[in-house]
Amino acid sequence: MYSMTGFGTSVIQRNNINVSVELKTVNNRYFKLMLRVTENFGMLETRVESILRREIERGTVNAIIRIRLEKQLPKAIISTPVLLSYAEQISELRIKHEQLGIFEPPNLYQLLTLPGVIAAGHESEEEIDNVWSVTEKAVYESIEQLKIMRKTEGESMKRDLKMNIDQISAELSEIEKIAPKSISMYRTKLFERISKVMAEKQLDASLNETDILREIAIYADKYDISEEIVRLRSHLDQFKNAIDAEVSNGRKLDFLSQELFRETNTIGAKANESDITLHSVAIKTIIERIREMVQNVE
Repeated sequence: MYSMTGFGTSVIQRNNINVSVELKTVNNRYFKLMLRVTENFGMLETRVESILRREIERGTVNAIIRIRLEKQLPKAIISTPVLLSYAEQISELRIKHEQLGIFEPPNLYQLLTLPGVIAAGHESEEEIDNVWSVTEKAVYESIEQLKIMRKTEGESMKRDLKMNIDQISAELSEIEKIAPKSISMYRTKLFERISKVMAEKQLDASLNETDILREIAIYADKYDISEEIVRLRSHLDQFKNAIDAEVSNGRKLDFLSQELFRETNTIGAKANESDITLHSVAIKTIIERIREMVQNVE
C-alpha cells in the first residue's frame, strides 16, 4: 500500500552537467502533473512526464527540474541585418515626425538590447542527449526516494485501516447477537400490549395465537437485517484482501468504503431496536475515518 503524499529529491553532477530534481506529491483522484524544467530544456518535458506517468499511478505531482551547464558561454552572434533594420526604421520615424521632438537618436548599446539583434548559441543534439542521460538518472533516483516515503506512510495507514476494520467487525458481532432477540422482545411486548388493552376494555376473549404469529412474521420480515449483515461481512473481507494485495488499491478501497457505509446505513434504518442503532452509528463513525484515509491511498 502506498500513500499519495510524498517527497523525493536528487542531485547529480556529471562532467559539466548539474541536474537537480524535486518531486512533491499529494492526493488526487487521478494523475495530475505540474512540471517545471529549466528554460531552454523544455524539449525534455515529454520524456520526464512519460517516466512519471509510468511510475506514479495517481496523485498530484509537482516536479521541478533544474539543469545547469558549467561551460564557457557560446560567442554572441550579432545579426547585422536586424540591427540595420532597427536603425533604418528609427531614422525614418525621426525624419517623419521631427516636428514632435520626441525621437532621440539611439546609441549602439540601446540597439543591441532590442529583440533578435543578438542570437545566443543553442545546445547541440549531442549535448541534449548527454543532459537527458543525467536528468533521467536524477528523475529515477528522486522517484525511488518518493516511493520509499509513500510506502512508509502507506504501511502506517494499512495498520490503522486494519484496526478500524476489526472495530467494525466487533460492532457487527454485537448487532448479530442483538438481532434475533429483537423478534422475541417484540413478541413479548405485543402480548403485553394486547393483554393490557383487553384488561382495560374488560374484554372476555382469548388471544388468537395465529394472528399473533402472523403479526410477528410481518415484523420479522420488515425489520430483518440478516441480508445486510451478510453483505457487510463480505465487504469487510474484500476490504481486508484489498489492503493485503500486492498492488496499492486506493480506488477499490474507496468504493468498498462507500459500500460499507451504505449497508450500515440500511441496518440502522431497518433495525427497530435502539441498541442496534447505537452500534450502527458507531460503525458509521469508524467508516468516516476509513473514508478519509483511503482518499490518500494510491
